[in-house]
Amino acid sequence: MPLDPQAKVMLDALAAAPPFDMEGDINEFRTQFADMGLPSEAIEVAHTEDRSIPGPDGEIPIRIYTPEGEGPHPILVYFHGGGWVIGNIETHDGTCRELCRGASALVISVEYRLAPEHPFPAAPEDCYAATLWAAQEASSLGGDPGRIAVGGDSAGGNLAAVTSLMIRERGGPTLRHQLLIYPVTDCSFETPSYEENAEGYFLTRDMMKWFWGKYLADPQAGDDPLASPLRASDLSGLPSATVITAEFDPLRDEGEHYAKRLKEAHVETRVSRYDGLFHGFFGMGAAMDRARDAVNEAIDALENAFAQ
Repeated sequence: MPLDPQAKVMLDALAAAPPFDMEGDINEFRTQFADMGLPSEAIEVAHTEDRSIPGPDGEIPIRIYTPEGEGPHPILVYFHGGGWVIGNIETHDGTCRELCRGASALVISVEYRLAPEHPFPAAPEDCYAATLWAAQEASSLGGDPGRIAVGGDSAGGNLAAVTSLMIRERGGPTLRHQLLIYPVTDCSFETPSYEENAEGYFLTRDMMKWFWGKYLADPQAGDDPLASPLRASDLSGLPSATVITAEFDPLRDEGEHYAKRLKEAHVETRVSRYDGLFHGFFGMGAAMDRARDAVNEAIDALENAFAQ
């Protein structure tokens, strides 16, 4: 179907902005991304706190969002998108606030180490460590250690899927759910959605090749299921999943293929494609009605998982 009219307005505005300089200083690129100034609403939660927690190689910054009401609250450990190279707690503050308030969940946003300074597997190890910490400290935070989910968008969706695999293999808290928002699941660029949406829809094929090139110090590491969870031989025993994709997104097919693999492994999985929308739409609810629909779907999925 054609672009959603509101999505077209947003995409035109993004196209009119200065292009990302991916060949210059990496920190300038990060600043440019952080300063995009996407439309957002002021969303109040009961409390936020920035702190650092122990990680596998130093401290990991996190932000804790606490909802209104009496605890113990369910917990969502959230990993931001940005191709494992850009993005931070601030760029995804609005999304975390929406999920905190909507799902009445304590949200822990994780600022994992970024590539290329810290290539794979630094980010997955940080996310795994943060999820274990959330379970261990749940009670002191006003959270429920028996109701924990992981979630993320794009590269963060990759990290949520990978963290679920790591917890299954290494042990850790029982996860109630994995919220995968247009996740990266495979180090491959040959799907129909990569061909159809190679450029012109905010995230391009060339950008994804660049991100993967920065993330993997060794290109062969792309075969590792902790980099490409779609390549895991066994997806059984994972927590239930919600997979959200966008029609005009290079990552559409690999996200939907991962959802299919989860279903084949008898993992309760819901997959929703948002036709007419493009990669990154989930954080643009102030400008697009369909984006708000997706946020509400994610909130409903979390509430249902936490209620079981």
